[in-house]
Amino acid sequence: RRARFDRPQASLDFWRLLYVLLKQIHGGRWTESDAIGAQVRFVKSALWYHGYGRSQLQRLPADGSAGSRELLLAFSWLLHRLGLLEQLLARNRLRTGDEASVCTCEEELPSSQEGAPAAGPEDRVDVRYLQWLHGRLRLQWCSLHAQHQEQCKLLHKIHLFTSGSHMDQNLGHFSVTETDLIRRPENYKQLFQLLESETLQLEAFLEWKQLEPVYWQWMETVLDNMAEEGNMCESQDAHVEKRRLPEVTSCCPWAEKLTGQMDRLSRDLMALQEQLHQLVAQRKAAWWEKVAAREELQKERFSATARKIQESVGLKLRGLTSLCAPKKNEVHGSYRLVLRSKHPASRVGCGQSVSKEAVSAVSAAQVIRELQGRESSLQRELQQLRQESRRRLDQIAEGLEGLICIAP
Repeated sequence: RRARFDRPQASLDFWRLLYVLLKQIHGGRWTESDAIGAQVRFVKSALWYHGYGRSQLQRLPADGSAGSRELLLAFSWLLHRLGLLEQLLARNRLRTGDEASVCTCEEELPSSQEGAPAAGPEDRVDVRYLQWLHGRLRLQWCSLHAQHQEQCKLLHKIHLFTSGSHMDQNLGHFSVTETDLIRRPENYKQLFQLLESETLQLEAFLEWKQLEPVYWQWMETVLDNMAEEGNMCESQDAHVEKRRLPEVTSCCPWAEKLTGQMDRLSRDLMALQEQLHQLVAQRKAAWWEKVAAREELQKERFSATARKIQESVGLKLRGLTSLCAPKKNEVHGSYRLVLRSKHPASRVGCGQSVSKEAVSAVSAAQVIRELQGRESSLQRELQQLRQESRRRLDQIAEGLEGLICIAP
């Protein structure tokens, strides 16, 4: 309520609140003794990282003496855009079962640019130093992989030795935490306190979800007050259109203006796509005219060049179609490990929830097949990049007189 009227007394409390919440989301540690200047800088950087580009917030003083209303807007944006409370509950959730992080999402790797500027003399790095860094990275990666394999072996032993001991037949075995509680019963009291604390948090979250529409209606009055006072900057439409904005829900009706900007951006993209297709057709026609005019070009060389160009265009088109294609059901998140019997009707898998009803589970064999498919695709891409790099090195070596290059 104090921040609604931009009272400076609420600024320091709001800076500290956002600092604590964002620190928890990013997995960092925080102490009350942190300087207010460091807190302000971290909050501004974190909000900019998450896509909050309101310039009024960035212009707030570094001592945290003003801007409580701007911080109220940023806090509301975090609630709606990032699902702040949901993230905090998921991060602070008490995990009593053994879980594994599974991700089959395809990451869009940046393609190499043909017209990249050449590095200057001051930007050049010794190749031997890069080889040393690469070897060090491989060593650390192998060490991490070996530790992960050892952890999986120990988890499998615990699950196998405790098979049939759990009350829940869908699980059938104990986790590491449950096994430790059996060995040390005195830890039950601490676990009970943690579960009670988590229950209180969940009850508070349910109460918030019931009152959330009231909060967004109140935020509408805050925006109306800002519009009346002339503090709302309308010149940020061009900056907002460059970002992915949250969808409108029933609890956030004031975001309808943002959807209009998204519609305009979608129409502009469609127009650019039309222009791109026309430009490609014109360039292709001009290219074939030039090729037809050069009769002295040998057919074998022309066919090889055309084949390479066609392969390059095919790769780029596949990349574009992958962006426009609808996303398939990808697995992402933390899943509980559940050991299944070797019966043909069941498979080794891991499920998100544990209940006596049919639950959505992820089979380990399915994840392995998908990861193997991605591995083969990346191997093919790596082989193509190696061939392209070898070809470029051969072209560079041909221009050096008196130098013999022997490939490794």
